[in-house]
Amino acid sequence: MKPHPDLNPYYKEEKEKQQFLRKVFDSAAPHYDGIATWGWFNSGHWYRKDVFKRNGLKSDMKVLDVASGTGLTAKAISEMLDSPNNLTCLEPSRGMIKESVKKLSNAHVQGSADKIGISSDTFDFLTMGFALRHVEDLLGAFKEYCRVLKPGGKVLIMDVTLPESALPRFLFKLYFKNILPFLTKVFTRSRDAEYMMDYYYETMEKMVDPENVKDMLRQAGFEDVKRNTPLGIFSEYSAVKPAK
Repeated sequence: MKPHPDLNPYYKEEKEKQQFLRKVFDSAAPHYDGIATWGWFNSGHWYRKDVFKRNGLKSDMKVLDVASGTGLTAKAISEMLDSPNNLTCLEPSRGMIKESVKKLSNAHVQGSADKIGISSDTFDFLTMGFALRHVEDLLGAFKEYCRVLKPGGKVLIMDVTLPESALPRFLFKLYFKNILPFLTKVFTRSRDAEYMMDYYYETMEKMVDPENVKDMLRQAGFEDVKRNTPLGIFSEYSAVKPAK
């Protein structure tokens, strides 16, 4: 299952999606940390550490951060682990990796969620921060997540989803479709960064229903599948690989 329909005019066919994304993220990477900081009112780092604590991340765990971007999620994880050797970042964009290694000393692997070139049964904890909309196929990605996790290992996927009620949905759309791209253009003076934020909103609006995400996790082999919804706009999907 695709996370959303093909988004014309950004790309016309599914086979063009990953090439499009790498070009966009490579170009906008130098501006990403700034947007993620002021665009979320400097709350992102606190939120990430809080969600990992709530979901049982321990200091001795081996962790894979999928679609790690510029390392914002990985930085929060690294502050909770005993050693940087316990953390691996997986990211398809070279531009994003270039920014991430400036702040993190752990291993970085260039690769995608759908094809993780890492051995099976390797990690205790796998996370993905606000990038689920960029995978090619939900079931394919989740099968890969299940494969690389150890038996009993946990997956935590963070995302942003449209609120269900009318007023919050209106405010969400106003901010993410209109205000945030405009501010991005003003503060970064980068058309590439503004274009990235325009695309971000389109993926949020067209994303499949959360129940579909949960169903794909179950079909991939996970159990104890849950969704938590802080503030009505965040989606925290968690699940566990069955123990042998």
